[in-house]
Amino acid sequence: MTLVVAGASLAGLRAVESARRTGYRGRIVLVGAEDHLPYDRPPLSKAFLDAGGPAEVTPFHPETVLRDELGVELMLGAPAESLDPAAREVTAGGTAIRYDALVIATGATARRLAGARALRTAEDAVAVRAALDEGARTVVIGAGFIGSEVASAARKRGLPVTIVEAQAVPLVRAVGAEAGAALAGLHHAAGTDLRLATEVVEVSEGVRLATGEVLPADLVVAGIGAVPATGWLEGSGLTLHERDRGVVCDATLAAGPPGVYAAGDVAHVANPLFDGEPMRLEHWTNAAEQGAAAARHALDPASARALAPVPYFWSDWYGHRIQFVGTPHADEVVVQDGTTLYRRADRVVGALTVDRPREIMKHRRRIAARAPWSEALKATA
Repeated sequence: MTLVVAGASLAGLRAVESARRTGYRGRIVLVGAEDHLPYDRPPLSKAFLDAGGPAEVTPFHPETVLRDELGVELMLGAPAESLDPAAREVTAGGTAIRYDALVIATGATARRLAGARALRTAEDAVAVRAALDEGARTVVIGAGFIGSEVASAARKRGLPVTIVEAQAVPLVRAVGAEAGAALAGLHHAAGTDLRLATEVVEVSEGVRLATGEVLPADLVVAGIGAVPATGWLEGSGLTLHERDRGVVCDATLAAGPPGVYAAGDVAHVANPLFDGEPMRLEHWTNAAEQGAAAARHALDPASARALAPVPYFWSDWYGHRIQFVGTPHADEVVVQDGTTLYRRADRVVGALTVDRPREIMKHRRRIAARAPWSEALKATA
């Protein structure tokens, strides 16, 4: 029996580890588009960008652990090219690999903008850090989490930085208008020049805005989102989301054809905890949990069970820890004593805090238990 894991990502690594942990002794092939062994991405825009941070991006495991202890056949620098579910074959790097079970964990790729640097890969992070270390005047396009973390790293060095955001409120899709407006205050307090409702026309010698103003910049970072890496699945018969072409899965992570499951940034998964709301989450905890579950389910479909996790993510800005649990899709949003709560019908479905790690974990438990809205409000009163 052969398990193929397409994507040497966090989700892909957790799939491999989970397969071995459950007692699977068959063949495992791990396919990765990058030449690197699987490595942790969140630190690329956090600790790695600090002036005193780690000097290099290190993998989760040395190659000897993957090959000798986990018994993995590595195909790195070999991007997945196509999938034939009828033949049960994945083609990567020009080689066809037959599978009995397949976990799709190819993640997402950053949207790129001509003249700007994205921050998605180890090479991206090395280049951004080098520019900051040289004192670059920095312009960040997009006030999302990664862009905000880059701005934070620049301000920590005392460098001037401007964030240009097309929306009137930052992070409106991720956390809603109310929380986004509150988080904008962190930028202002740190001395970041935050330009909202502003369009970028061109990145050339500086950043040209729709107003005609040109912002001088030695470093331009585009934090304008990412898209699922599923071009190789076009024509495979898998259902791809009409908007972003992510893999549409049921609550067990099944992607349709027998033996095929998806996990992490690439997967749209129905979450029964939130009335079956389809979620595609680019979060560390989501990738880790889904990767492990996808391998278990792919190897033993009869034992597959629906996942109903409470999404969780964090971000570090200007010395502050921002944490979010649940979903921002709500009937009502209330900012109360520094905590943002999200209500759907009569229950709490989301919460955002700044520098309140104990409180956010309590809200996470409430959301998992389908606690009433009144309980969450009372806890923050």
